[in-house]
Formats: sequence, C-alpha cells, structure tokens
Amino acid sequence: MTVDTEGRVQEILRTAGIAPDRLAGLRPLTGGTYNTVTEVRLTDGERYVLKVPPAASVPGMRHERLLLLGEAEFYRGAARAAVPAPRVVSLSDAAAERQYLLMTACPGDTWDDGSLDAGEQGALRTGLGRAVARLHRITGPGFGYPSGALGPLAADWGTAFTAMFDAALADARDYRAWLPRPVDEIAAVLRAGRGALDEVTTPCLVHFDLWRGNILVDRSAGPPRLGGLIDGERMFWGDPLADFVSLALLGDIREDEAFLAGYREGGGRAGFDGPAGTRLALYRAYLYVIMLTETVPRAVGEEQVRWVRDTVAPELVKALAEIEDRAR
Repeated sequence: MTVDTEGRVQEILRTAGIAPDRLAGLRPLTGGTYNTVTEVRLTDGERYVLKVPPAASVPGMRHERLLLLGEAEFYRGAARAAVPAPRVVSLSDAAAERQYLLMTACPGDTWDDGSLDAGEQGALRTGLGRAVARLHRITGPGFGYPSGALGPLAADWGTAFTAMFDAALADARDYRAWLPRPVDEIAAVLRAGRGALDEVTTPCLVHFDLWRGNILVDRSAGPPRLGGLIDGERMFWGDPLADFVSLALLGDIREDEAFLAGYREGGGRAGFDGPAGTRLALYRAYLYVIMLTETVPRAVGEEQVRWVRDTVAPELVKALAEIEDRAR
C-alpha cells in the first residue's frame, strides 16, 4: 500500500492531533528498500516523515512483519539515550489494516564520504561512536525483535538469535534463494558457534542497519555533525556487538579507529577476542544471509543480484569459515 493522497495524510495528521488544514504538500522519499516513505510538509515549514509498509500480500521475510513497531521502539530508545533520531509522533495500532508511522524529520543528508575531508570524517566517526555507546546503554525486557514477528521475546540471547537466524534460513529455503553454501550447512555452522552467545546476558538496543545511508550529516551550522540515525526498523534487543556489522558494512570495524575511540570514550566495550570474535562472525553471517535472500521476494534487477552474489556471498563464506575455525 502507498500513501499518496492528501485525504489519507490529513486523516493521519488529525489522529496525531495536528490540524489537517496545515498540510502544505507531500514528497516521496527514495532510498528505502521496503517501506513507502513520504515527506509531509506543513504550512509553517515544519516537516514530518510518514512511513507505510507494503500490503500484507506483498512477499517479504519472516522478521519483516510489523517492522514499524520495532522502528518506533528504536526512536523511543534513542530519545532516552539523547541520540539524534526522529521522534515518534503517531503510530498505528498493530492490528490496524493500514499501518503507518509518523515521525519528525531530522536535519541533514545521508553520509557522503566524497563531500567530507579526512578530518571531518574522523570527527564524525568519533561522534558516532559516542552516540552508539549511549544507545547500547538502553536495555529492553527480553531478547529478540519487539514486533513479535518471530514470537515473544526470549529470556536468553542464544535462544533469540538462533530463532532469528533459523527464520532467515527458512526464508532462504522457501524462496529457493541462492546461497554460497547449502542452507543445512549454514545451520550447522550456526549451531557450532552457539555457545559464544551465552556471554550476552543483557538485552541492549541494537539498530542493526547503521550503514552510512541511514546516518544523516547536518551542515546547517558550523562543522558537519550527526543530524540523525534513521530507519531503525531492523532493531532488536540483543548483543551490542551486532551493531558493528552494519557500521562497517562488508568491512572490518576493527579498522575504524576513530569510531572505536569514540565508542570507548562513551563507555562502550569493544573487545573482539575469544567468544566475542565468534559472535561478530555470527552476526555478519546473519546479515549476509538476509541480504542474499531478500533479493528474491523484492524481485530486484539482474544487476543488483550480480552485485550481491559477487560482493556479499564471499563475505558470508569468510564469516562461516571463521566460525568453524573458532569452534575447532
């Protein structure tokens, strides 16, 4: 379903306690890969962002059901952590036929390395590290996706993450997605590394999609600064280490000295030895299985399929090999 009519948006504004006659215009926002996103402009210049999921009949992955509940949960947590992010204005009921999330707009544009010099990038990465450390101090009532898409929150991380990974592998089977190793082999590798998950005893706020496309940089006043962390729909309660995967997407967070310095300054713990190294490899494997599998229900073009297979699949193979080596 798309939201593209003024009448529907005015209805949502009314529900949020905003006078519907203040609506000045709508503008589709691009860059997302799942939900429909629209900028809502009011007559006084104020901006909101309206996000609407696809219809229930549209194919998706198991963890993608009721994603907006998780996104709203992330923004509430970010507010508690004093981290710049959208503020929830209105959220439809989980049982509503037409779901939506209305939120405030954040200043800035998506992070573009080409427009930043080395000093600016370093300062931003350090500031990002401090912000993420504050996020990871926010804790939840249990482990897993708060939407309940994969069932209720679990009492331990091993149970929750195994269910999350199993769901992604079940999607791969259902969609007959191409993976560089058979699904059953990947499941066996997951079991081999499961013991490392037992070290995680506190369910922390994890964004899990903090690549640069979801980080806004604000240049409106003075040096570039973080404008907001957006698209928190993939969040879960779990191991803070899991956020390091997307923060260094297809790379190695251990090479990001500026980020890690800020993260540790902010009180975050960032060790990578022993079980922590196994866990980081498990989270990489989980994300890469999702990236390879979702190309099927999203019916992406041949060029995107080739890119994912050529770029993501080798990283999945490396992560699985690392888990196996560490389990020996």
